[in-house]
Amino acid sequence: MFRAELENNCWTVSIDGKRALVHTQDAPFITAVRHEKVYKTVRGSVKEQTREVERVPLTQAERADENKFVFSAEAHRLTVSLSERDGCVRLGFSGADDCAYEFRIPSIDGEAVFGGGEQYRKVNLRGETVVNFVSEHIKASTILQKALLPRALYREKEHRDIGSYAPMPVFVTDRGRMMLFETTADGTSRFGSEEYRFSFDRCPDALLLAQGADYRALARTLAGRFENRQYLPDWCHDGMILGIQGGTRTILDKTFAMLDAGAQVCAVWSQDWSGEKRTVMGKQVYWNWEADESLYPDLRGAIEKLNARGVRFLAYINPYLVRDGALYNHCKEKGWLITRENGEVYHVKSTTFDAGMIDLTNPDAVAYTKDVLIRRNMLDLGVSGWMADFGEYLPVDCVLHDGDPKLLHNEWPVLWAKLNREAIEESGREDAFFFMRSGYLGVQQYAPALWNGDQHTDVSKDYGMPCVMPASFSLGFSGVPVVHCDAGGFFSFGKLKRDEELFIRWMEMCAFSLLMRSHESIRPWANAQFDAPAAIPHTVRLTGVHKALKPYLLECLADAREGIPAMRPDFYDAVDFSASHDPYSYFLGDDLYVCPVIERHAHKRTVFLPEGEWVHFWTSKTYAGGAQYTVPAPLGEIPVFYRTGSEYRDLFRGAAEANRMKETN
Repeated sequence: MFRAELENNCWTVSIDGKRALVHTQDAPFITAVRHEKVYKTVRGSVKEQTREVERVPLTQAERADENKFVFSAEAHRLTVSLSERDGCVRLGFSGADDCAYEFRIPSIDGEAVFGGGEQYRKVNLRGETVVNFVSEHIKASTILQKALLPRALYREKEHRDIGSYAPMPVFVTDRGRMMLFETTADGTSRFGSEEYRFSFDRCPDALLLAQGADYRALARTLAGRFENRQYLPDWCHDGMILGIQGGTRTILDKTFAMLDAGAQVCAVWSQDWSGEKRTVMGKQVYWNWEADESLYPDLRGAIEKLNARGVRFLAYINPYLVRDGALYNHCKEKGWLITRENGEVYHVKSTTFDAGMIDLTNPDAVAYTKDVLIRRNMLDLGVSGWMADFGEYLPVDCVLHDGDPKLLHNEWPVLWAKLNREAIEESGREDAFFFMRSGYLGVQQYAPALWNGDQHTDVSKDYGMPCVMPASFSLGFSGVPVVHCDAGGFFSFGKLKRDEELFIRWMEMCAFSLLMRSHESIRPWANAQFDAPAAIPHTVRLTGVHKALKPYLLECLADAREGIPAMRPDFYDAVDFSASHDPYSYFLGDDLYVCPVIERHAHKRTVFLPEGEWVHFWTSKTYAGGAQYTVPAPLGEIPVFYRTGSEYRDLFRGAAEANRMKETN
């Protein structure tokens, strides 16, 4: 599979006959770097100031064994051992100094690069720098700009300005290459015109390289390294998960009203089950993970009433506890919260309030979180799932029960996912699941599903509804195939809010996804919901479509078990990125092509159909692929097409016809 050669200090590695790595004295493969780095963290967003002190290219290469090589210069030596593993060539690194390391990989002319975990602004990362540091995606300054500036004056942010809840140092290209660094260290990946440079604060354990005929082959290779154990319980496909807050009476009244209107509802998600906290930003959750008896009296009884009508109840939890809350005080007394060097609890701030962080390296704290906060306080109550939020706030200067916070910062959301998964498996509740926004390498082994984090309630391409597509594609290329989003978005402030049109357009997109779930937003009173008078007929219709697609969605999940993403960009089958015509349309599985409406007040949409023959979902009109069309897009009828030869064509046709009749009646 691979061949490593060294002659006259020129070292090359070829995979399947294609040159993957080149080292020369003038262009070394490895460089040792010493630098000083200062972190400034504000509410999860991290700014770094780095000053390079020393740069030493490891220019000399020598063979130590058949597939073992030593790279050196001055006092620095790093050993690279090559082997085959899980369909990859693995370059293991040993003997590293306590410094940063930079690795150089040659680029290919015209090559496009994808992955890097969740990247919101662009799918092709060529020419960009990707930061390998888990952080808050949203910035308060951007929200304020949208709220205060006239819409025409707001300038959408570039890729370099936007952080990621789930970065991952894994990349694939349209030339059939995969590159994965096994590391949890902070770093950057720079994709230049002639070379790619990958820098990490600590030397990675290894670099994995692979070649594949197409993206599916690379996805299966990646799944061989990180087994995909994502799943959705069967009931998730029986309609929409309604985001509802406000207490027992409110969730029952709103849910039953939608059922009586004919909507297909599989669950209600109430993130304020533990109480609410009003801040300057709006309505937030009271971070104390037990049912709030004043807001949710007899929650167990309410859950039983929902279950009697076929509706599950979902809750919310994160690994933080609000300062001076009952659970915070208990964990503080036990020594289960992360601390500062002086022994005091290390508080993080969310908008205006402080919270302590559960120490996920402390076995007693982990056991308490699983056994009490999740199993007793949620699962035993009748909860069937929850949002396992956050995971990205671990300060690099804290003190943990075990481990270096700088190296555990990126891994923290994976530890959080592992804890939640173990709580479900140990309880025997196979019908339960959770979803997360944060992640890192291997999160797909634990988190049943990810969601795209907190979008703005608008159609901006940097933070609004459109950014869901690049984010989902990038996660798919990174080995995370089961992803969804909040229908309607989350962040709202001032005039930044959604009306019925935007909410319906967002619901259209979510109806043609693996999981249809809404969010009331941080200001429920200011934003349109699924039961707004103008939205109700569309909620009824679109939830019916989503439920009718269940057999097809189960097929998409079967592909996901092999690592193949359910949501794929328009060039996925063509492989070559030059075949891309629309960064905001996507394949859902093999046979559906979905074109969300991302412009305000649009009643038609220009689409470029991939190769093949396609049938318009709503009208049954046939279109030839490889061409551009302008199609009607009335509210509630997102442009969707299916392949003429699909084995699910009768299902698609029936779903459209049945729900057209439902709206008429």
